[in-house]
Amino acid sequence: MNIMEMMGSNAGLYLAFLGSAIAAGLAGAGSAMGVGIVGMAAGGVITEDPSKFGRTLVLQALPGTQGIYGLLIGFLIWSKVGVFGTFVNVTFEQGLMLLAAGIPVGIVGFFSAIYQGKAAATGCSIVAKRPEETAKAMVYAAMVETYAVLSLLASFLMLNSINL
Repeated sequence: MNIMEMMGSNAGLYLAFLGSAIAAGLAGAGSAMGVGIVGMAAGGVITEDPSKFGRTLVLQALPGTQGIYGLLIGFLIWSKVGVFGTFVNVTFEQGLMLLAAGIPVGIVGFFSAIYQGKAAATGCSIVAKRPEETAKAMVYAAMVETYAVLSLLASFLMLNSINL
């Protein structure tokens, strides 16, 4: 018995859901870790100077965007297959393409959120010692975001090229 026989006529739909789970799940997990990394560093900063809460909160928010990107692609996949209306017949090949469309934003989002969290955590050190340089700390962390945006674009373009 091959994989298509095991999954039956809904094989394509199952693959589409796997693609959406990879997009939303991995990017969301990376964001959770990245935000946590910055939160730990920010907590140390505000124990010394609670007035720096706002500055560190901005840094902490940065790694959360990858989770949003992944969720967006996940929703777009669900929308394409009819989750919010009537389900569409998705062939195995189309399901593989939808799965592939979720991979870039999921994988890059996972890693970029973690590394953006590390860069933003280091930015908390800048805020602690030189709060007037907060913008520079944000720029360092935002540079990592570039790759998350590129992966979002790749997933979006792949998804839009799939005709169901």
